[in-house]
Amino acid sequence: MGDTLPFLAKGLVLGFSIAAPVGPIGVLCFRRALERGFWPAVAGGLGTAAADAAYAAVAAFGVTAVSAALLGHQRAFALVGGGTLVWLGARALFSRAPERAAVAPAGGARDGYAAMFAATFLLTLANPATILSFAAVFAGLGLADASGGAAAAALLVLGVFAGSMLWWILLSGAVSALRQRTPRAALGWANRVSGVLLGGFGLWVLRGGFGQ
Repeated sequence: MGDTLPFLAKGLVLGFSIAAPVGPIGVLCFRRALERGFWPAVAGGLGTAAADAAYAAVAAFGVTAVSAALLGHQRAFALVGGGTLVWLGARALFSRAPERAAVAPAGGARDGYAAMFAATFLLTLANPATILSFAAVFAGLGLADASGGAAAAALLVLGVFAGSMLWWILLSGAVSALRQRTPRAALGWANRVSGVLLGGFGLWVLRGGFGQ
């Protein structure tokens, strides 16, 4: 067991590093933290971390059949994911600024969390090329076909999930802390900027889907 524990630490660093760069999911969770607060944003981060772990598992366990099947449908994923991002961007762009003290209704909180989890999980899965990223990093760090076998691979995947989740918790906490101090007018501008960014990401993804 002691020989496999370093894989957990390596997965933790890898998951954090992959989650940290700014992308459409980061923009989406940032907006949700400003609009609804900490826990709805964490629910979105949980969806992304789960998808990262799923792709990490495909790479770590060498499930080449699954990888090939997903990459073979990459264009369809790009069209669905890009279209969803454009829709979310338009919705954010034309939405009203939320009240700073607004919170999700108690009765609908669970449904709202589940919807946010599902949205970010599916949007993250909509980029099957992520498998190639994990596979390349695993190979470069000597993590592919780990000598520790299934136990090492499982700890690696667990570390990726934990590292990704750590980033989303930190981001959600930081944005939520600023939320109560942000003027309503600034929240309106945040909606517009996030809408433009989400729409831009969506068009970029669609470009790949409609490309050769």
